[in-house]
Amino acid sequence: MSAITAPTDTRPPGAPAPAGQADKPAGKAGKAGMSTMKKVLLGLGGSYLLGLVFFIAVFGFKPHKSLQVLHNTFTPTDEFKLSTWFSAGPIDFNKGVLYVLIAAVLTLWILFYVAKRLKQRPGRLQTAVEMFYGLTESMTNDSLHDNKLQKKYFPLIATLFIFILVSNMIGYIPLPIDTLEKFKVFGAHIPSFQIYAADTNVAFPLILSLLVFCLFTWERLKAQHGPIGFLKSLMPSGITGPIKPLIFVIEILSYFLRLISLTVRLWANLLAGHMLIAFMGGELGVLVGDPWVQWLLLPIGLAIFAFEAVLIAGLQAFIFSILTAIYLGDAVSSH
Repeated sequence: MSAITAPTDTRPPGAPAPAGQADKPAGKAGKAGMSTMKKVLLGLGGSYLLGLVFFIAVFGFKPHKSLQVLHNTFTPTDEFKLSTWFSAGPIDFNKGVLYVLIAAVLTLWILFYVAKRLKQRPGRLQTAVEMFYGLTESMTNDSLHDNKLQKKYFPLIATLFIFILVSNMIGYIPLPIDTLEKFKVFGAHIPSFQIYAADTNVAFPLILSLLVFCLFTWERLKAQHGPIGFLKSLMPSGITGPIKPLIFVIEILSYFLRLISLTVRLWANLLAGHMLIAFMGGELGVLVGDPWVQWLLLPIGLAIFAFEAVLIAGLQAFIFSILTAIYLGDAVSSH
């Protein structure tokens, strides 16, 4: 049995629709209007293009270098200079020391805060902490096969991870620390806002690397029963003949290169990232003397800033931590 559905609208042509009912628009007219996100993006894009046209129309393409550039008193490396604010004994207090202290305080606060709020039913924060714990435990156990060493060095590896991550993250928060450039507020000279990371000063990653280097050297000395066994363990097995002294020298150099690689990897990546942000965020426009260049490159600077803050800050902390675990594991397993 079949049934044919009759049309529900039996109005004669041209008759108005009953109250409460409206003709449905057909085709594209029935689609919803432009979304808020599209409006925002179009607005930002339009403002960007208008700003570019404005700067070109007002300043043109001729360079308008600042007096600082003309007199060679400004260089892109100025933001990484450590001017001493005051001294406390042998310590010169500057923005590098300030950032290290902030990172240390925040690291301790995070560790104690999380430890006091562990619950049977974890919330979002505890879930994230447990994921971090599992990640750190996994890379520690994969590199250190001795249970005693795992328990001994897990707190160090986890703390290094958090400490470097916190230090990297606060490096993307603009703070009034540029004492070379100041502005006036009610007659007071306030340091200019600036982003700065302690890692961009090579002394900071060098100290951390020295700590790790000394630890895995000590573990290797213990595992090989003294300096003689230590030196013998550096030579790969099966090497004979006149090439043996050359291989031994190469192995000695490669061992000490671990200290340099740990230091330079962390330092160079953060330094390069901050310099790229500064260049694309305005410094290149100052150097070439065209304000429109600053406006043109601003979106690129913002994109690099987001990339560095979201990915590079955590990635470099992870790499330093996992290399620490690998070097410690290699120290006790090499023969």
